[in-house]
Amino acid sequence: MKEEFDFKKFEEEAIERLKQGEALLGKEGIMTPILKRFLEKALEGEMAHHLSDAERQKGNRKNGKRSKQVRTSSGQFELDTPRDREGSFEPEIVPKRAIFLGDDLEHKIIRLYARGMSYEDVKAHLSEIYDLDISHGKISQITDKVLPEMTAWRNRPLDAVYPILYLDAIHFKVREDGRVKTKALYNIIGIKTDGKKELLGLYIGENESSKFWLSVLSDLQSRGLEDVLIACTDNLTGFTEAIESLFPKARVQLCIVHQIRNSLCYVTHEDKRKVLEDLKAVYQATSLDRAENSLKELEIKWKKKYPVVVRSWKNNWVNLSTYFDFPLAIRKAIYTNNAIESYHRQIRRHTKNKGVFPSDTAVLKLVYLLSMDITQKWTKQAVNGWPLVIQQLSIIFEERLTKYLKI
Repeated sequence: MKEEFDFKKFEEEAIERLKQGEALLGKEGIMTPILKRFLEKALEGEMAHHLSDAERQKGNRKNGKRSKQVRTSSGQFELDTPRDREGSFEPEIVPKRAIFLGDDLEHKIIRLYARGMSYEDVKAHLSEIYDLDISHGKISQITDKVLPEMTAWRNRPLDAVYPILYLDAIHFKVREDGRVKTKALYNIIGIKTDGKKELLGLYIGENESSKFWLSVLSDLQSRGLEDVLIACTDNLTGFTEAIESLFPKARVQLCIVHQIRNSLCYVTHEDKRKVLEDLKAVYQATSLDRAENSLKELEIKWKKKYPVVVRSWKNNWVNLSTYFDFPLAIRKAIYTNNAIESYHRQIRRHTKNKGVFPSDTAVLKLVYLLSMDITQKWTKQAVNGWPLVIQQLSIIFEERLTKYLKI
């Protein structure tokens, strides 16, 4: 008869060993005997359930046990797992080929990679924590398993209308044909009719261009996007025309923050504060008339010293000033690309030390994994006062918007 586990004796020994600073788990861990017993009892229970009357009538029965090493974050120990004659027993608590408790190895590797860890970092982590030696090729093979999931996500159907779109690109170094190139990753964040953000897609191409943006917008259209009310972009040459060619009724708002940032690049250090104050009078004006008067004053004051700055504001004024056509609540939501800038900062936090990516696929794979983690937190309305904003938009764009509202 098998000896029963002496819990009282175990408790006394465990307390004494804990005082001496011994590890809880691992081959010689304090808790390992009770964890081992719990798992083996659970496996026996699963086997008893598996060997139903129907199984036994087929001649299937217990066939001894097999020992295997299982690992935890605190070490490893030996576990006896029951077998059946036909080999059809598939335990759930510790699956047949699993050597990790709590986490599947592949899921763990993908999670580590999704945090921005390099293959070398993942390899070192698994070696240090689990005493595992796994090759870069195997890690790549495992992380590549997300590619079908990523492809399905990139091809998923979209809503018919997004009241506001934010469009921008982020750049990465990629090795291609033996050379290092700068590639643009094109990102689009949409504000849905319920006010929540949605990342619509990820696209990679050469340095940012309006031609590629046209292909991106065409893909969004093919996935079901019918209308865009307001598109917020940076001041890329030809971008507005690309948007209007596919969504001719869309209002385009150039990002004021981008415009200011670019303008100050052409201003000397000693003048930056003064020029910025004059620019504030333009973009913080309470009406279009006041903004245009301030722009004229800016031109008179600075056109000789900084003609490039003044010319840029005047030439782009039509799309820089779009937000003045809307009530204040909408203006605050569209005059900058802050929504996508914030997303990019989170991506950069995990990719800034990456250096050069080995391929376009490697960029997409990592950014997709990071994005899935980031967007899980997008559960609240992204625009302050959205109920008021959507009502104002439904009045301004009545025929185009109300048919999509669920009221």
